[in-house]
Amino acid sequence: MKLALIRRQFSATGGAELYLQRLLQALVKGGHEPHLFAEAWEGQLDGIQFHAVPVGGDRTQRPTRFADAVAAELTKHSFDVVFSLERTHRQDVYRAGDGVHRVWLQRRQQFAQWWRRPFVCAGGFHRNMMKLEARTFDPANTRHVIVNSDMVRREILEHFQFPTNRIHLVRNGIDLDRHRRGQRIATRERFGVKPDDTLLLFVGSGWERKGLRFVLRAFHRLKAPRVKLLVVGKGKPPFAQPDGVIFAGPMSDVENAYAAADLLVFLPIYEPSSNVVAEALVSDLPVITSSLNGASELITPRKNGTVIADPRDTDAVVEAIRFWIMQRGLAEMPPKHELSLERNVEETLAVLEMAAKERRR
Repeated sequence: MKLALIRRQFSATGGAELYLQRLLQALVKGGHEPHLFAEAWEGQLDGIQFHAVPVGGDRTQRPTRFADAVAAELTKHSFDVVFSLERTHRQDVYRAGDGVHRVWLQRRQQFAQWWRRPFVCAGGFHRNMMKLEARTFDPANTRHVIVNSDMVRREILEHFQFPTNRIHLVRNGIDLDRHRRGQRIATRERFGVKPDDTLLLFVGSGWERKGLRFVLRAFHRLKAPRVKLLVVGKGKPPFAQPDGVIFAGPMSDVENAYAAADLLVFLPIYEPSSNVVAEALVSDLPVITSSLNGASELITPRKNGTVIADPRDTDAVVEAIRFWIMQRGLAEMPPKHELSLERNVEETLAVLEMAAKERRR
């Protein structure tokens, strides 16, 4: 197959980019001809033809300008299938890895302080994103949609007239080998965590969406001196740092954080399907997460974690933390191959091949 793949921006730590890089490698290995359309890209792209699509403008204009520029560029080529990881004007397959923008705005309003709520959806950026989203989920413009959780599938069906049989669930995949290499003892020593301490873990940047404030609130309520909290990710720590909380910043060796920890606590207000849940599970960590995270579908209550209906329910979070402290080392994890990146790539390729066959008919 000759394929066009679309991703606007590169982030060295982005889950979508890691997914796309692995998919590109698999396409080349399988004898396909992938073409990548992006504003810019870093790193090796052996066997891949890169098409730079630079656009100007501010944050409000750039998504629409990129969609326009990609549409113009695609007219110069012929492809068996066009696969977009962005909200663009036309594609055979769209991966809704970012979820539904209007639902994210609803969650922001729901969880914002009362005086901020009128301003959450204001501004041209959000208006333009919702217009692009409506075009993307128009079945005349997109043949198939890949979702990474049933939660996102339900959101699409609730807000758009898109055929159910053209939405395909392909759960995120994790690099299993990486998470076998974590160093527990050395990492705990690095952060001053004693062998008998219980170490809670939060991983994520964009702390408003990912609910760090709810985790900190529960940790403060817990009042357990032998329990520590390691926060990994980009963000500005509070001026007065709580006792027992370790702000590590971003970690390129995040597999060591999982190896050092005993429990992941991650309470987002909106996550289509966070990789951190799968990363924790393949690292044999039970997970406490919110029902507003599509990856909560991986959790079997009291087997490998706890799903909190509302991340603001501090009592429920504290109760869950105490339960898993008592159950330390006793969690029952799902089969690791079900969470592998290889399985994810295989299922994605199946959808792309189906779309390519439909175009040839």
